[in-house]
Amino acid sequence: MYVVVLPVFNLSPAGGSLVIQVRIASLAVDPRSNQPVIVLRPLDEEPGAGRVLPIWIGQPEATAILLAVEDVELPRPLTHDLMKNVIETLGACLERVEITRVEEGTFFAALIVHAEERTLTIDARPSDSIALAVRTGAPIFVAENVLDAAAIADEETERVDEEAELEAFREFLDQVDPEDFQG
Repeated sequence: MYVVVLPVFNLSPAGGSLVIQVRIASLAVDPRSNQPVIVLRPLDEEPGAGRVLPIWIGQPEATAILLAVEDVELPRPLTHDLMKNVIETLGACLERVEITRVEEGTFFAALIVHAEERTLTIDARPSDSIALAVRTGAPIFVAENVLDAAAIADEETERVDEEAELEAFREFLDQVDPEDFQG
């Protein structure tokens, strides 16, 4: 039996452009800036081949994504848990998340929400969108032109062991002050 992995391409409801489904390849801390970075990889590309999309994000969003990825349940909902609960309570569902464009190094995203008989496109930051997608199981897509503009070659020889990345990120989280999460 042969398994063929085909690229997942779609037209975006957010802008009609071609989008490619991605997955979270890693969440780490950039040693140069000490800033969290999430790395996205197209579903049809293997580690060490193709390209990846690094997006630098804030500490609170990185924490929110890590907690969701590791399926950590907290006694009270965080902001992204609240967003998920509101969407579901209103009888809607998050169909997908799209990273729609990049301008001068800033990424833009959209939440594609289906409610009753209509589909809504809601402007959002990629980090918040990804945190919500992880909680809801919604797929993540990136516009092909964003990958063309901002993705980098995935070179396996330069990759750090994922467990080491995760441990470094946990150490980073241990140093985060709870006041960092206050608005």
